[in-house]
Amino acid sequence: MSPAMWQRHGWHYRRSLASRVALLTTMAVGVAIAFMAAGSFVTVRMQLQSSLDESLLNRATKAASYSALAEMTARDVPSWMLGAADVRVIFIREDKDVLTADNEGPSVALGAPELAVAEGTLDESVRTIRAENGVVYRAATVPAGGGQALVLLQTLDENERTLRGLGTVMLAFGAAGVLVAAMAGWMVARSGLRPVRRLTASVEDIAQTEDLRPLEVDGDDEMARLATAFNHMLAALSASRDRERRLVADAGHELRTPLTSLRTNLDLLSQAGDGLPEDARRELLDDVRAQIEELSTLVGDLVELAREEPLSQVIAEIDLVDVVERALARVRRRAPAVVFDVELEPWRVRGEAQALERAVTNLLDNAAKWSREGGTIKVRLTSGVLTIDDEGPGIAAKDVPHVFDRFYRSDDSRSMPGSGLGLSIVRQAVERHSGAVRVDRSPSGGARLVMWLPRAPQHVAAE
Repeated sequence: MSPAMWQRHGWHYRRSLASRVALLTTMAVGVAIAFMAAGSFVTVRMQLQSSLDESLLNRATKAASYSALAEMTARDVPSWMLGAADVRVIFIREDKDVLTADNEGPSVALGAPELAVAEGTLDESVRTIRAENGVVYRAATVPAGGGQALVLLQTLDENERTLRGLGTVMLAFGAAGVLVAAMAGWMVARSGLRPVRRLTASVEDIAQTEDLRPLEVDGDDEMARLATAFNHMLAALSASRDRERRLVADAGHELRTPLTSLRTNLDLLSQAGDGLPEDARRELLDDVRAQIEELSTLVGDLVELAREEPLSQVIAEIDLVDVVERALARVRRRAPAVVFDVELEPWRVRGEAQALERAVTNLLDNAAKWSREGGTIKVRLTSGVLTIDDEGPGIAAKDVPHVFDRFYRSDDSRSMPGSGLGLSIVRQAVERHSGAVRVDRSPSGGARLVMWLPRAPQHVAAE
């Protein structure tokens, strides 16, 4: 399909990169050869003309010293008999009388420069004159004494033949040079773009097979850097796919238990019908409600944990004290038997208030879950560091590296409510706000959860 048809159908025609490199190389070499040829041609032409002018002036000066030359010219003695077979000899007087030794030659119109030399107002004259038959002469004029001037005319046919031959040679060699440059440019382009084609083939194979194994990297040039960048991208895609698979597998595992229990209770209700005692029915319904609530919480946690995008554009500057106080109000209602010892200092941050409140609530819920009845949870906010200490059994050393993993639950916590997603949500929310979270042991022997968030940028007014 021609480029015109591509344009007519609304498609954009683009040459391959190799052809564009070859074309640019050919154009560059062609322009360089053209400039060099033009410069050489002009230089040779000027040199030939300068040599001819110098020769004509020397011959004319020597010939003008022979006094008999004018007389012989007046008697129509041919130029070849005067030893000047390649030139025409003409005398011009200041009264514009013209004497020529070759009356059979084409008529040449001499003008003011030659007359000025005869009158003595000009030392010499060299110019190009065109005869009536179209023959081009180079005319050199020198004073001959007695109010007359000697004019030697020589045709430029020899110079033109030399220049035509030179032009033909330059054209042939220039065309050959352009052809060689085109072939060399194409070969260099294909050779230089071979790594690009290999990389393209590898990427296309990855797109078709979804095999995210790293590409082979050779050398340290630009292509190696590009392949390394692709490997980094493949590693990120592979990690994201692995996280997605683990999330789906873990979610399926965690959802299986409440769904099975819920289905069992519903089957009991449907089979027993009206014969089920009221207390047993109420107990089953309460159990169903608890399982539905647990299932809803788990689904909400999964949705929150599946969000891996960066912070949305709708963010605001908030006081972390307000976030902590709202979270405390929610946790106090769920854990009325626990005492909260709170000391908060103002700390302005930029972020999503809802996500941060969810993270702080999960930290407080975790502390309340492990605190004994009547125990105290210390909450401190100082310089952006939120520290939560409980009086529970603490976190075992083997569990510390995994407490923020998805669905991880220690042996002691498997009999307690929860899905193992709360602290994972905390870490994700904190990292999305460029903060950090870690676990430690509190002075009372329980667990210490520490969360840090950076201060919001201070806008200083320009002076």
